[in-house]
Amino acid sequence: MLRLLEQQGDFLFRWRSYLPLLCLPILAGELSRFSYPYGSHLIDELVEVACFAIAGVGLMIRSLVQGYARSGTSARNTRQRRAARLNTTGMYSLCRHPLYLGNYLISFGVLLFFTSPYLLAVFSLLFWLYYERIILVEEAFLAERFGDAHREWVARTPVFLPRFSGWRQPKVPFRFSTVLQREYTTVLLIVVAMTCFEVLGDFAIEGRLSIGPIWRLLLALAALQYLVLRSLKKHTQLLRA
Repeated sequence: MLRLLEQQGDFLFRWRSYLPLLCLPILAGELSRFSYPYGSHLIDELVEVACFAIAGVGLMIRSLVQGYARSGTSARNTRQRRAARLNTTGMYSLCRHPLYLGNYLISFGVLLFFTSPYLLAVFSLLFWLYYERIILVEEAFLAERFGDAHREWVARTPVFLPRFSGWRQPKVPFRFSTVLQREYTTVLLIVVAMTCFEVLGDFAIEGRLSIGPIWRLLLALAALQYLVLRSLKKHTQLLRA
C-alpha cells in the first residue's frame, strides 16, 4: 500500500502543474447554474473582495517562503527532487509545507467566487488526497537525505496547519527580487481566473458578455506586471540574486 502511494506521489509530483485542469468540467457545471448570493449583486461584490483577500493571504505566504528561501531549497522542478539543504526556519518553522498551504488558500479564495459549500468541500477533499501523496514522497526523500535533522524538524513542526509558537527567524535576509522572479505568474493567474469567472458568471445570469472597467483595469495591470517582470527575468540581471 505504501509503495502504491509513493508511485502515485511520484506521478502527481511530476504532473502537478497540469492535473488540476481535470477539474474544469466541475467548474463549468458551477458556472452554468451560477447566481448572485441571495440574489444580491452587492453581496456578490463583497464576496469577490473576500476572494481576493484570501487569495492574497495565500500569495503572501508563498512570497514569504520564496523571499527567505536559501539557495538549494524551494526549487521549482517537476521532474526530480532536489534539496541541497533542509530549510527549517521562517515559514518552514510554522509548518513543513507552507507552499502548499499558500496554494490551498489561493485556490480556495478563487473558488469562493461560486459561494458553493459543495464545491469548496469537494475541492478541499481532492486537494488533500492530491497533496497527501506528494507530501508522502517528498518527506521520504528528505528523511533519507537529512536523517536526524529531518526527524527533529518533523517532531516539532506540523505538516500543514501552522503552529505560530514555533516561529524561527530566517537565517538569510528577505530577497524581494526572488519573489518578483517567482510569483509574477501567480498574480496573473489569480486575476485571469477571477476575471473569467466574473465574465462567465454575469453571462450565465444576464446572457451577455461584458467586462466592467475595474476588471479591465485589474487585468491590464496584471498583464503589464507579467510582461515587465518576465522581460526583466529573461533579458536582465535585475531579478537574479
